[in-house]
Amino acid sequence: MEISQEILKRKGALKFALLSPDIINLLNRGLIESVNLTEWLAVDHGVLVKNVLPHKYQESCLSALADLKQKTAMQSTLAVGKALHEQTCGRDSQLLSTLAGHVSDSVRCWATYLVGLNDSLNISEKLNAIKPFAADSHFGVREISWMAMRSSLDSNLEQAIAILLLWVQDENANVRRFATEAIRPRGVWCKHIDRLKEEPRLALPILDVLKSDPSKYVQDSVGNWLNDASKTQPDWVVELCEQWGQQSNTKETTYIIKKALRSIS
Repeated sequence: MEISQEILKRKGALKFALLSPDIINLLNRGLIESVNLTEWLAVDHGVLVKNVLPHKYQESCLSALADLKQKTAMQSTLAVGKALHEQTCGRDSQLLSTLAGHVSDSVRCWATYLVGLNDSLNISEKLNAIKPFAADSHFGVREISWMAMRSSLDSNLEQAIAILLLWVQDENANVRRFATEAIRPRGVWCKHIDRLKEEPRLALPILDVLKSDPSKYVQDSVGNWLNDASKTQPDWVVELCEQWGQQSNTKETTYIIKKALRSIS
């Protein structure tokens, strides 16, 4: 089906009540990406499963969705991803490839859990496999990519930090941002990484490289990382920000410092 340029270049409704039925239909058929959070939240994952997945995978995914007490976008994405992982056990590489290259951002989100939940892969292999999702052009895929990896990163913290230290040199700002966002001590909609709450200096090699990153997307993540840390180790965050202020007299560092210290009175 050919999609018009008018649809592809739409800005998207800001309220659910303003969503076009035609757009919802295309989203649920997996024929277009969502263009904003409203559209992303409006996707019916049950309908999408029926429209895009091979029949042999549909029953388990639909059953997982039916068992949800709250069918939020986040919970639905995890439910489908987990059901696919449990059914394939990481053995269907063709399925992963198909989902990873799908036009629907929601389908690509499912694919991230085929990587993140696959414990037959070591942390290096998982990060290598998740990197294309971390670099994805869609905001939703990028967010779900680090959520899918969160538990593995927590369990393999030193190794993960050593690998992510290479990612902060990447030319793609989305990849650099993953390196901090994925290991935020508190994070958003996710389990805390207790060790980083108590020992934030473990991530200092990554943070130091990004202290004057040119991308605001990355700056926000670094600032939020330090704001997380300030809830448990405020003195350390204050001291680090003072050092950065002396070492890096740039508007980027100044912005990060302001964001980092916003919770400290």
